[in-house]
Amino acid sequence: MIVARALTKHYRKTVAVHDLSFEVPPGVVTGFLGPNGSGKSTTMRMIMGLDSPTSGSALVNGRTYAELGWPLREVGALLDAKAFHPGRSAFDHLRYLARANDIPLRRVDEVLEAVGLTSVARQRAGKYSLGMGQRLGIASALLGDPGVLIFDEPVNGLDPEGIRWVRGLLQGLAAEGRTVFVSSHLITEMSMTAQRLVVIGRGKLIAETTVDEFTAQSAGKVVRVVTPNASSFVSALREIGAKVTVDQDGAVVVDGLSSADVGRFAAHRSFTLFELTPIRASLEDAFMELTRDAVEFRADGRPIALAASSGPYREEKS
Repeated sequence: MIVARALTKHYRKTVAVHDLSFEVPPGVVTGFLGPNGSGKSTTMRMIMGLDSPTSGSALVNGRTYAELGWPLREVGALLDAKAFHPGRSAFDHLRYLARANDIPLRRVDEVLEAVGLTSVARQRAGKYSLGMGQRLGIASALLGDPGVLIFDEPVNGLDPEGIRWVRGLLQGLAAEGRTVFVSSHLITEMSMTAQRLVVIGRGKLIAETTVDEFTAQSAGKVVRVVTPNASSFVSALREIGAKVTVDQDGAVVVDGLSSADVGRFAAHRSFTLFELTPIRASLEDAFMELTRDAVEFRADGRPIALAASSGPYREEKS
């Protein structure tokens, strides 16, 4: 299990992470989302002991990374796809890691097979593509058979087959009862991989919840209706000021009214309905809605005004 408590990191006057608290439990894949510059990588580095918190703590199984007796056996991480000596082969890279952590050498062949690098294991890793480097990084994380796994953008450089393989791998590791914490810019992919989410913006927590709850709380009132009297139904709705569109399949989409509101309206006007379905927001829609004030640049490229550099980001109150 990973626990962050009031985690804060300052780089001189820049606040990268501020008072961040969350938990990553075992048994599910927890996605870590946030706009560029939100502090995701800094947070992961603090968990792994690569950066020291200015204040607060990041614990793995109740201890800091520096306090772990055999770190690679308890927590494996992929934070940089090129974190290996380019002149060494994948086999040698993993062999040195195994020896340093008193891990049986048979694990080297096992993880190379697991990530699909057996046939190129003796080649210099510096000649690997980005996708192959990602696979070697995943192999390094798995080497000690740890119960906690951290992956920062593990699908970068992978083809669709590789992305699907990573998805299955992460879900399989979580199903074994391991703690799996993974960041990604591919929101749609995360929606198919993770069950829980930790969402941050400008170093502060925005949400810690399940994927379903996250999308549900961000969904607007949009309802899909199928009726044999579509044109009359649309006209009646527009008479009361409702925003209505018609899909190519003839379904009526009502924006701004709940399914209960639409149902009562149809009953009052004696319209027959074959379908009345609230449309839920996608994870991407929910993410864009909740982080729109935490992005570093607008779509037109102009920087969004940030909070004072000497203090944390403060959300505007409506």
